Amino acid sequence: MSLHNDAERERLLDSVQEYKDSLKQKAEHLIIKGFPEKIVKLNELLETPNFQNRDFADVHQDLNIPVPPPAASQNEPQAKRPRVDSSETSSHSTFDGTRVYALPNGSVPCNKPLSDLIHLVKPHIRELVEDSNLLKMWISFMIPKIEDGNNFGVSIQEDTLAEIQSVESEAAAFFDQISRYFISRAKIVSKVAKYPHIDDYRRAVIELDEKEYLSLWLVMCEIRNRYSSLHDIVIKNLEKIKKPRSSNAESLY
Repeated sequence: MSLHNDAERERLLDSVQEYKDSLKQKAEHLIIKGFPEKIVKLNELLETPNFQNRDFADVHQDLNIPVPPPAASQNEPQAKRPRVDSSETSSHSTFDGTRVYALPNGSVPCNKPLSDLIHLVKPHIRELVEDSNLLKMWISFMIPKIEDGNNFGVSIQEDTLAEIQSVESEAAAFFDQISRYFISRAKIVSKVAKYPHIDDYRRAVIELDEKEYLSLWLVMCEIRNRYSSLHDIVIKNLEKIKKPRSSNAESLY
């Protein structure tokens, strides 16, 4: 039984080590080749009409909520209603009132130009989160055991790791920004549906769409910038990240 347990433990350790080695190879390939390719690709994308020479009018879209005709004026004479005894009133009685205009033309669509742009941007956000997570684990695996002295390289690893964790958190927040846009727009559109005569609500939708258009351009710039900064800091400190402690340290004792 003991031999069986030892063999199983050895197999598990080998599997874990194989995973670590594979992750290190992926991370180094990502830094040396993957990041430069991504930076070039993002620069080219930012030069396309989707992000270059932006015109806010490109994302203006009709809400499909018409302005209903005004209700009858209170000053207009009203026909006299026959006197009804209260005892005769029942749940089936009907009363005249103001007609309700609620989305007579059907549903209010999402802003299509912005939805298409979000569809384009989201994969790059996801890739930045995934790539940051990969680098984070790569550096974590290379941090040596805790010892006294000769920790300058370890401090470089820890500083780089903190920067990567910050990028990962910022990238994840970009997703939250997109979801908040849709929630905010839905709330304002519901106000337009409820108060179709108030132009300020309609203008608020336009302003929110323009803001999101600018934000998506900024998100793409930030993704490009984060890839550039991560590549720069890792390449500059690659030697210390991979070998945080000098090999001749033992000769000092």
